[in-house]
Amino acid sequence: MEHRTCFHCGLDSSSVEIIYDEKSFCCQGCKTVYEIFSANDLTSYYDLQQAPGATPKEIEGKYNFLDNAKIVESLLEFDDEKTQIITLYIPHIHCSSCIWILENLNKLNASISSSIVNFGKKTVRISYNPENLSLKNLVKLLSSIGYEPFISLDDYSVGKKNVDRSLIYKLGVAGFAFGNIMFLSFPEYFQVNEYWLEQFKHLFRWLMFSFSVPVVFYSAQDYFISAYKGLKSRILNIDVPIALGAAVLFIRSTAEIILDIGTGFFDSLAGLIFFLLLGKFFQQKTYSFLSFERDYKSYFPIGITKITSEETEESIQVYDIQKGDRLLIRNEELIPVDCILIKGKARIDYSFVTGESEAVSKQSGDKLYAGGKQLQGSIEVDVLKSVEQSYLTQLWSNDIFSKNKEDAFTTLTNAISKRFTIAILSIAFIATAFWLFTDASKALNVFTSVLIIACPCAIALAAPFTLGNMLRIFGKQKFYAKNASVIEQLAEINTIIFDKTGTITANKETTIAYEGSKLSTAEESFLKSTLRNSNHPLSRSLYALLNEHDIVTIENYEEHIGKGIEAKYHQDSIKIGSAPFVGYSQETETLNTAVHVSTNNTYRGKFTFYNRYRKGLSKLFNQLKKDYDLVILSGDNSGEQENLTKLLPAKTKLLFNQKPEDKLDYIKHHQNSGAKVLMIGDGLNDAGALAQSDVGIAISENVNVFSPACDAILDASNFNQLFNFIKASKSAIKIIKWSFALSLIYNCIGLYFAVTGQLAPVIAAILMPLSSISIVVFTTISTNFVGKKIQQKVEKT
Repeated sequence: MEHRTCFHCGLDSSSVEIIYDEKSFCCQGCKTVYEIFSANDLTSYYDLQQAPGATPKEIEGKYNFLDNAKIVESLLEFDDEKTQIITLYIPHIHCSSCIWILENLNKLNASISSSIVNFGKKTVRISYNPENLSLKNLVKLLSSIGYEPFISLDDYSVGKKNVDRSLIYKLGVAGFAFGNIMFLSFPEYFQVNEYWLEQFKHLFRWLMFSFSVPVVFYSAQDYFISAYKGLKSRILNIDVPIALGAAVLFIRSTAEIILDIGTGFFDSLAGLIFFLLLGKFFQQKTYSFLSFERDYKSYFPIGITKITSEETEESIQVYDIQKGDRLLIRNEELIPVDCILIKGKARIDYSFVTGESEAVSKQSGDKLYAGGKQLQGSIEVDVLKSVEQSYLTQLWSNDIFSKNKEDAFTTLTNAISKRFTIAILSIAFIATAFWLFTDASKALNVFTSVLIIACPCAIALAAPFTLGNMLRIFGKQKFYAKNASVIEQLAEINTIIFDKTGTITANKETTIAYEGSKLSTAEESFLKSTLRNSNHPLSRSLYALLNEHDIVTIENYEEHIGKGIEAKYHQDSIKIGSAPFVGYSQETETLNTAVHVSTNNTYRGKFTFYNRYRKGLSKLFNQLKKDYDLVILSGDNSGEQENLTKLLPAKTKLLFNQKPEDKLDYIKHHQNSGAKVLMIGDGLNDAGALAQSDVGIAISENVNVFSPACDAILDASNFNQLFNFIKASKSAIKIIKWSFALSLIYNCIGLYFAVTGQLAPVIAAILMPLSSISIVVFTTISTNFVGKKIQQKVEKT
């Protein structure tokens, strides 16, 4: 092997042992692990955090259980030839530096395609290529950089761990030391000149030093580690000034007792760490109490078709799916749960899971993973386990499908946080320099107080807590937004575009009439079997209307978006859709939507749909007309124009015969003119328009509309509450702005007292976490008030 030298201790390659498939090496002197990026160049290295006395070979054997294929299979979320996905619980995640390192794992190993951190749950979701990197080596890589995952082998589960009590222990040590140091400092406080106190003052001072050592090196270690990792990653996080303040207090106090100048500031140091940890403890309790975890508590309006034991079909919600259920997955529908393919031709697009758009074919008996989209007709599957909404929403929010929309408050918060530490350090040094010349006795207190009192946490918490709680409130009212930025975007829209069929019309209340040649039993069975594959609102309505027939297995099925569907069974063929699509050229203008049918290239007739508009449609449009440009884009003919003109406000634009690409171009045109567009459609046929819009909302009516194209799903029963949801989004933005203002006022007042020398470091440590807690409580109470107003309006309708 080529000559290498350890950066930490200077030992050469004679003390280095190759480990990890020649891709990294470990110094046996100081246990530093290096990641090799090229044969002769080391561009990065990380300390190996391991138990005292542990050697690389022991760590090598620690993960041998990951060679067991059954264990690996149970841990993986997704598995195919080129991609495996796993979510790992990482206990050591605790700051922005950790996030940066873990989300850049692809720089350490090219086989890792992506890694996304959930900071609140301390998990990282990693996608990697199993051909070049095994799960075992992935876990070893994480361990080598100080982020060893916790894996429970009792039930082959990831992320289940006992409660972490380290904060309580650190708090206890700091509290014990703080109390004792205060007692030992009493003679100095009251300037008692008793002989025996004067005789033993040096003993008291060294006892205070002894009590402060575990406070600094144990209780405060997280602040120093976080600051170190931040500086190492060239990030000035909020822990840098705290660590600097604590270090200055400790070094200055130690110097004072060594030089016999005074007692130092050990009481302030211990009190500072104690109250910072106490504040962190109460913050955790507050956040836990105000938790707005939405994956399981809120309504997720996705319908799926279940095939019962009597071979009948019924629509159920995804959270009602049980292991062993038989499900019908239609064309373009997402598979909501891991399952086994039983019947039909499966061609699955896993881009929703992996980001790769290449579809894969599956045979009967193959395992299908949640998040895949069926592309070739309908299939029947048996469920392997109940649905995990947390997994579905995680897929939905995947960065792969982000629209690169700028989140104003996220951008503002990040900008403030980045500059905040630099500004505070500058103020601290300038104020300290001033007091050194004015009154040197106050200089150290001023320096430490400034570093502690100013905190961007309140600013950083305002937006996520406000928008997060609003997500939970919306979920309770059957309006499910993808993430917090959707609410921010919703508050900015000025143009609202509606699709017609399945959006402003109610599928359940539609009546259908047939006009044409009588269909034979075989033709009607073929028609119903073909419609069974489609998820279009008209197909679903017509499928429900037709009489019971034996369902035949379609051999070739193809769906033409905006035109219709066609299929083949043995020697027969069928086309269902618009008049031109089925080859009928004698269509005259009608007042209603029609679906035409031809079999074996012979026109048979048409099904005419008599629409019923959703309850409260007229009132909703009248509420919206004052502040928004309203447009209806429909793929149907203009036969409904007269009815809509009577029903809707005069300034509503009505455009008919719009193909999917026409809708997309219309939205683009308005956006180029400065419009912020909200598009409301059925989620599947309007996917392009929903993706192009600033906010895309899919209307759900017992239909699987779960799609990466939409930003939110609204249950059809609450369609008439759209105005209230938009209004609530604007209220949420006002709450965030008020929170920013309160936080700014707090920081200005706190800095004033700190800079003028009127604030002790211990008081600053008490006030800092209180500011964050007060902002969290303010935003939560305010958003709950907005939520109650929405609930009252829903109950009235």
